[in-house]
Amino acid sequence: MDISTNYSVDNLIRIAIALSAEKDTSKVLDMILQVAMRISHCDAGTVYVVEDDHLNFHNSYTYAKGFLNEFTAKKNTMPPVPISREYVSACAVIDKKEINIADVYASDQYDFSGAKKYDKMSGYRTRSMMVIPMENDRGEVIGVLQLINAQDESGNIVAFPEKDEDIIKALASLGAVILTNRRLSEQVSETLHSLVRVMVEAIETRSSYNANHTKNMAFYADRFLTYIGENGDERKLEEEERDAFLMSVWLHDIGKLVIPLEIMDKPTRLGALEDKVKNRVTIACLMEEITGYREPERRKECEEKIRIIKDALALILDSNTKGFLPDETIEELEKAAEIGCLTEDGREVPLLAKDELTAITVRKGTLTDEERSIMQSHVTYTLRMLKKMHFEGYYKNVPKWAAGHHEFLDGTGYPDHLKAEDISKEVRLLTIIDVYDALTAEDRPYKPPMPPEKAFSILDSMSDEGKIDKKILQMFKDSGAWKK
Repeated sequence: MDISTNYSVDNLIRIAIALSAEKDTSKVLDMILQVAMRISHCDAGTVYVVEDDHLNFHNSYTYAKGFLNEFTAKKNTMPPVPISREYVSACAVIDKKEINIADVYASDQYDFSGAKKYDKMSGYRTRSMMVIPMENDRGEVIGVLQLINAQDESGNIVAFPEKDEDIIKALASLGAVILTNRRLSEQVSETLHSLVRVMVEAIETRSSYNANHTKNMAFYADRFLTYIGENGDERKLEEEERDAFLMSVWLHDIGKLVIPLEIMDKPTRLGALEDKVKNRVTIACLMEEITGYREPERRKECEEKIRIIKDALALILDSNTKGFLPDETIEELEKAAEIGCLTEDGREVPLLAKDELTAITVRKGTLTDEERSIMQSHVTYTLRMLKKMHFEGYYKNVPKWAAGHHEFLDGTGYPDHLKAEDISKEVRLLTIIDVYDALTAEDRPYKPPMPPEKAFSILDSMSDEGKIDKKILQMFKDSGAWKK
């Protein structure tokens, strides 16, 4: 920004517009400080930010000849200033008033031992000083603008003219507004991030494997975005965009909070039904033994029936944990389901009830079609829950990204069967890392982990089928972000 030395009202308006256009708070405060220094023709200036019981240096500049190089431009490296009366800048905070001193070494208005201490540290000589407290809309001092050693046209150090005070105070007020807005923004952001952490913790409490899944995905995503940034890719995200995308990763499975745990963590096909089948077999075998004792002539028949039932149970239990069931196994299970079993009251019932047969004959995985539908509904709940939160700006797409991670480019995904033209690059990446971690996860109760090579082989097949983005997949592989 080109700042002239003629500070008319028009110039100040242009300065204010330029300041308002800059989004980086640190740069804005730098600009305010430099403008204030040029208005007052001073040697040095500092912006402090109030933090608890001390003042932190935000930035500090000096244009004085012979000033030690390491002190010519300081940003957050100088030691903090305690809020006590030995420091003039702290007095401005304590008393909430402007301070304009012609010569700090000759004045008895304040204790200037603090200024002298910093002079000794820097090799500088402080004479005139103007200190303006920066107050927020509640009258709280949140920062200080401090200017040192005003100069006349000949370069002589003089007192700060009173005519400049109003302009400097206006700049300090602008700085206060900027600091207040930054703090409010930080508070809102921290509240939002805290809420995310609470939600993830809630999922972790219900299901430890799912929490690991989310943490793994955030780890992959963070490393991948770093890779993109370091390699100058066109997909490089701004800091806020990066944070928004990572937030969608953390929240992508939040809908699982409402999914029944017996479905979400179902380790086997039968799940809770397994005990019912085992009890039915135990009772049936005992009833056959009793029949054999009561009717000796049928003992061999009963023993053979016991063997058939136990063999059927062995088949059922073996199939209960297998990753995939071929046609012949499913046919055997369907025949086993029809084996008659005696109950305590002498009735005969099938070895497997209808729901048990449906569960045990799931070809791949552990969920029935009905259970899978319930499980898939977590993305609908994710969108519904996140839409109740207020996301805006860079974060406005977080709900859509988070809920879209099961959509495929060919329209075969869910819940909305979106196609490529409606799926953003963020969702495409999220989908890839979600599938990768699901395949390689080491803590899933229903399957062993895949090695990365096999997982990428499956992902390559999915990209060949047009389900996932081939270019982003290749970048993910090249990045090494998946390496633990």
